Amino acid sequence: MNNSMKCGYVTLIGRPNVGKSTLMNHLIGQKIAITSHKPQTTRGRIQTVYTDDRGQIVFLDTPGIHESKNKLGEYMVKVATKTIEEVDLILWLVEPSTFIGAGEHMIIDQLRECSKQVILVINKIDTVSADELQSFIDAYKKEMDYADIVTVSALKSDNLDELMQTIFDRLPYGDPFYDEETLTDQSERDIVGEIIREKALRLLSDEVPHGIAVTVETMKTRKAASSLKKKKSKHVHPPKKNKSADNVQSTADGAPDLEAMLAALKGGETDAADVSNETEIMDIEASIICERDSHKGIIIGKGGSMLKKIGSQARTDIEKMVGCRVNLQLFVKVRKDWRNDTVQMKNFGYKDSKK
Repeated sequence: MNNSMKCGYVTLIGRPNVGKSTLMNHLIGQKIAITSHKPQTTRGRIQTVYTDDRGQIVFLDTPGIHESKNKLGEYMVKVATKTIEEVDLILWLVEPSTFIGAGEHMIIDQLRECSKQVILVINKIDTVSADELQSFIDAYKKEMDYADIVTVSALKSDNLDELMQTIFDRLPYGDPFYDEETLTDQSERDIVGEIIREKALRLLSDEVPHGIAVTVETMKTRKAASSLKKKKSKHVHPPKKNKSADNVQSTADGAPDLEAMLAALKGGETDAADVSNETEIMDIEASIICERDSHKGIIIGKGGSMLKKIGSQARTDIEKMVGCRVNLQLFVKVRKDWRNDTVQMKNFGYKDSKK
């Protein structure tokens, strides 16, 4: 055992929209989990790794715990609650309030039954005064005992150094689980799909996002037409442009470039991608799945305008991730009531994960 490093698994749990993904992204210093103002943005367990001289923390970002209305909701809650017994430490995120509702009490009941240390993290303190904050702390102290209580603003990065040190203080000594270069267990294909879903979440009206999924059908790299022309090959021609799709880029060898992936996810939705590889293009075909024909029309938009916006914003981020030009083709498919169909959920990537 390494007695000089603190290492362990830490899960973030809480109600939808309390800022779990934002907090995790800021703690590790990179945007890995997608975010939006809509609840239930995170649907599966996302694992990230933070390593420094003190040790290594493996963060598990989970879906918000909520009252399930379909099988997808049940899956999301199961993913969140399953991690409680799999980790060394639990971060329970709450918003600053003296009102502790049924959703919070559901989480409290589970935390009382588990044997893990719990750090209460009161997020969004930038929205309240310092005088109010103590009353919120007192309200939650009445519910159960905590290993520590830390107040933060994930969005403003306030008190995150204190939270990180508190986490390290509570972790056991041991050997790192991953090498120091590892940042996430998400594959390039997974992140491409999430980038597309994030743009759809941000652009679509409120009634549509909860019923969509994204599947990446193909990701293939080819030589760019300009480089082929230099070889004077008369048999190779640029691909015909699909008017309903946007262009997107991908990696040169198909292997995930995590540093580039994470840099891409930092943002820059409207900036043109500055790619390092001009000789290759990645062709990506992806489908946005929805549950109703009326939703399909909304996603496509008048004359394909909405689908083009989604594709354009996704393309820019994907190109930054993979470092070459991308030809992105998006399709919209209707799969009625897929959120209550276990087989279709598995096909769309919502299946039990293991530590």
